[in-house]
Amino acid sequence: MRYDLVIFDNDGVLVDSEPISNTILAAYLTELGHPTSYEESIRDYMGSAMHRIHELVQERSGRRLPEDFDDVFHGRVFAAFERELQPVPGAVQLLEKLAADAVPYCVASSGSHERIRVGHRKTGLDRWFDEGRVFSSQDVGRGKPAPDLFLYAAERMGVAPQRCVVVEDSPLGVRAANAAGMDVYGFTAMTPAAKLTGATQLFSELGELADLLV
Repeated sequence: MRYDLVIFDNDGVLVDSEPISNTILAAYLTELGHPTSYEESIRDYMGSAMHRIHELVQERSGRRLPEDFDDVFHGRVFAAFERELQPVPGAVQLLEKLAADAVPYCVASSGSHERIRVGHRKTGLDRWFDEGRVFSSQDVGRGKPAPDLFLYAAERMGVAPQRCVVVEDSPLGVRAANAAGMDVYGFTAMTPAAKLTGATQLFSELGELADLLV
């Protein structure tokens, strides 16, 4: 292994949640008087912690989102997850291989712990992620693109940042990994390669990743 720890983003990398959550986010923001298309939601909010959504909306409109925004949004997202969420193609096979080869890995997501757990339970990925392997932006003061979450995950896993590789599909995540001093492999299944500038390497299918890591 070229690395001592593989740090996965969750949404869009392990669980195919980005189309679901961004469809709901765009509709909810529009409903609240902040017209947003699906494409704009992907562009502006994909990979963001919730606080960044609040900050951008207030910056652009001068208005705060409702106090119950997070609860309503997550309620709608979790209900949709229960109906339709699937693992990203190749995620199960990749995790099986990493576990079989005793490669250390974890997940570090902008999503809440509840969102991560709901998604993992629905897709069956929870079997590979005990509590010690799950890290959320809730655990640190700042979400991506700040490096805090990735540095926190590395510290908790006992690995130096320069010995970690991050697997990301968002520009914010790539920037966070760069700021943490970690290599980052950019997943282009949903995000155009041109938007993942700064990635150490790009790949388009999870099935490619195991061979890239050795």
